[in-house]
Amino acid sequence: MNQRQRSTPDAGESGLLEERVLLLVFASIDWDPHVLGRAACVSRKLRAVAKRILWRELCLFRAPRMVNALISGASGRGLSNGWDALAKIFFYCCGCVPSSHFAVGRTLPGHFVGASRFSKTSGKSFLGRRCREDLLYVSDPCEHNVGSNEDDVGVYRGVFREFLRSRTRASLIKRGVQLEATVRCPYCGVRVWSMTEARLVPRSASRRLGSRDGKLDYFVCINGHLHGACLLAHLSSDGDSDDNDDNDNDDDDDDDDKDLVMGGGSDR
Repeated sequence: MNQRQRSTPDAGESGLLEERVLLLVFASIDWDPHVLGRAACVSRKLRAVAKRILWRELCLFRAPRMVNALISGASGRGLSNGWDALAKIFFYCCGCVPSSHFAVGRTLPGHFVGASRFSKTSGKSFLGRRCREDLLYVSDPCEHNVGSNEDDVGVYRGVFREFLRSRTRASLIKRGVQLEATVRCPYCGVRVWSMTEARLVPRSASRRLGSRDGKLDYFVCINGHLHGACLLAHLSSDGDSDDNDDNDNDDDDDDDDKDLVMGGGSDR
């Protein structure tokens, strides 16, 4: 009866200790997205920890300025649509499936991207005049070759800050635009609006992408993730500086507007 009871760590303390260890482990490998993705598939417990903590830390490490801009002024706990989805936007090009507004010879598969540049100035080119106060980051297009006699296809992706409170969403709702029946967001799996169908694609988007005018299509999901594709115009000696554009300062990028997200490791 006088035996000293063996002290055992509280389950909550044990869980916190395991999380700290995981944070140290992934920090030691510079938050490699490949390793984190594999770890999240090991068990439900690891997947839950990754979804709650680890993907957030990876995003903050890989793109600190962009993430801080996305969460600044955000109500509640920051990103409501998931850090795992944001990490996927950083590192995964979703490819392209032909749509009613964008004909391409074949489906282009998605793939991991070694490095991507995201810019809020590029995002501004995708916003109409009434939506200029929204904050949207858009990547440079990922080039896909579809044949020697065809233009290359550029696939791009992006994310809004606080999409539920954005003017873009308000415009979609006001216009009564229906959600697409067959298209889903490749980053979070929810339904999307076609911005082409909604006629909310400014001409500046084509110019920004280096696309033939009108040869593009993109979607925005109810969580504010953007994905789309365009036909990339062949470079010529004639500039496009005489194009009329919806944005006055479309090309005024500076370093504070950009975040270069490095994937690390292999792109396969």
